[in-house]
Formats: sequence, C-alpha cells, structure tokens
Amino acid sequence: MKKLLLPLFLILTILACKKEKTKEDCSLQETTPIEGFSLLEKLQGIWNGPLNSPTPLGSFPEWIVDFRAISPSQIAAKNELDAENDIFMSFFVAELGECEYKLAFRNGGGFAGQQRISYMYLDSVYESTATSFYRFSDPIKGKDRVFTTLQFSGNSLTMETYTNKYNSLNEAVLHFSWQATRQDLSASEEAKEHFDFPKKEQSIPFTHSFDNMQEAVFYTSGADPFPEEAQPYLGTSNISITITNPSTVDSSKKVLILISTEPLFNGFLFNPINLKYRSRYVIIPAAQSTSFSFNYMHPGNYYLNAIYDLNGDFNFSSGDYMNGAFDRNFSLAPESSVNASVQINFEIP
Repeated sequence: MKKLLLPLFLILTILACKKEKTKEDCSLQETTPIEGFSLLEKLQGIWNGPLNSPTPLGSFPEWIVDFRAISPSQIAAKNELDAENDIFMSFFVAELGECEYKLAFRNGGGFAGQQRISYMYLDSVYESTATSFYRFSDPIKGKDRVFTTLQFSGNSLTMETYTNKYNSLNEAVLHFSWQATRQDLSASEEAKEHFDFPKKEQSIPFTHSFDNMQEAVFYTSGADPFPEEAQPYLGTSNISITITNPSTVDSSKKVLILISTEPLFNGFLFNPINLKYRSRYVIIPAAQSTSFSFNYMHPGNYYLNAIYDLNGDFNFSSGDYMNGAFDRNFSLAPESSVNASVQINFEIP
C-alpha cells in the first residue's frame, strides 16, 4: 500500500507545481505579449493640429492635447473647451481575464453638459519603420457601433473617431478627424522617467466590466468602471482671474485662460514660437472676478497667462487685455492641488 501512495504523492506534487507555474506565467511581465503596446510610447508629447467635426461643436483650427504617462502602462490627456464641454482620453493595459491582456482606450467627458464615456479595445494593428496604424472598437458591438483609428508617420498623427450616432445608423460614420503634429516631448520626460514608461508592470482589471451590457458606453459617471476620479497621479490647478483694466467688463466677451510648460514672454517681448508649449486652456465668460479648476492635470511646472478677448480671435491681439505680470509660474505635485491667480490689467499695444 505504501508503494502505491508514494507515486500518487509525486504525481499530485508535480501537477500542483505545473498549475502554480502556469498561474505565475500568466501574470503581467515585461515578456507578456500585448499587441500594439508601442502605441503608448508613440503618443507621448504635446500635439496640435486642426480638428474637423460634423458635430454641433464644429471644427477648430487648433486642438492641443498633452499626452503624458500617469502609470507604468497608461497614458492620458484632459482637455476643456469651456465649462460644459471637455474630454478625457486614456490608453492603458486592461486585464480581461487569466492570461489575457489588451490595450484599451477610454474616451469620455462632457458634451453640452451631458456625460458620455466609451471604452474600446484594440482590434487591428499595423507597424512598420515608417508608419503605424491602430484601431480600437467597441468590445461588444464592434466597429459598427464606434471605433477610433490612430495613424503615425514620424511626428505626425491622424486620429479619427467614427460612431453610429447612438445606434441610429447601421454603421459608424465620422465623428471627428484630427491632423496633429507633435510640438514638444520635454514636458513628458519627467513622468516617463518616474514610471520607467512604458513598462508592463500594471494593468487595470476589466474582466467583468461589460457583463450584461449591450455596448461599452456609459452615460453616468457612477456606472463607469474606471472613472476620472480613479485615474492615478494627476492633480488639480485652481485658477483665479481678476480684471481691473478695463474698469468695466463686457459679460458678452470671453476670457482665455492659457497654461504652458514654458514661458511665452522673454521679458516684455512676446515669443510666439513658444506657443508650441501650450498644455491646457479654457474659454470662459468674462467677469470682473472669475475662476476655473483644471482637474486631472499632469504634475509639472507651468506658466499661466489670461486674455480678456475683445475681438474674439482668442489670441494675444492689439487692444485685448491680459495679465501685466506675464507668465505667472506655478508647480503642481502628483495627486495634489495648487492655487494660482493673475490680474488682467494690461492693454496689449
């Protein structure tokens, strides 16, 4: 009987070891194959270019997006147009189950005050030395519901999103097209070094995130499996604006709050070439005193300027008013909040 028990014990031990080894091999490691993982590195930097869209928001001659790492295997950018329209984009490694990892795209924000958050998984990749192409689509309904493509060529990026307009069409049609050029990489270096980015060290659990759903789209932040407030590393910059000159403010006009990673002025001289370092901006109604909070903002060193825009071109134009103390400097630490203020009191000659 003892002779029979020994081989049985050995067999059970070998099986247990094999099971443990399989489980260990399934954990996320640098050698874990993740299709399209190099996209994360390609996205780094401040990008700018025209955006064309048939939506009610229309098209823009410039759309500036500052992509930086916010974890070892996640990159993100937050943008505002005004208080009711914003977007938070994030690309990250999602864990879909044992031994299954995919690159995911979170695209969400406010549209005319209404929330919409959609998730897509990478479903198509082409990479060569000259160009690369990535397509993300709805993990439930596929590309007939919504899909996004990104195509890189050198320092150029073409990003397009298609949607079937809340399932009112049989197939997805163009939502927006963005033709961008990378303006700067230096601002993203600190986060890159901090996380040793991109590194297959962390993944977001998404195994059951879309169970019993008809599509991977959410219209309330409460149901969102990876809401903005759960995003790591980011902080908030609370900006206060006071207008003392002119003494009377026209409430029909707008104020442009502009945040850059390098100063826009050399002493009293405007340096337009440094507009490439713009990182975040927002357009708000003009008032004698007003404020705005840039949330989910990358940690770093910044320069603040504000323009009381009289001619509506949202630029440093003659006759507009801005802060006389140019380039108000402030720094934002990870997962923290900072306050900064400027006084608009200088008429641009």
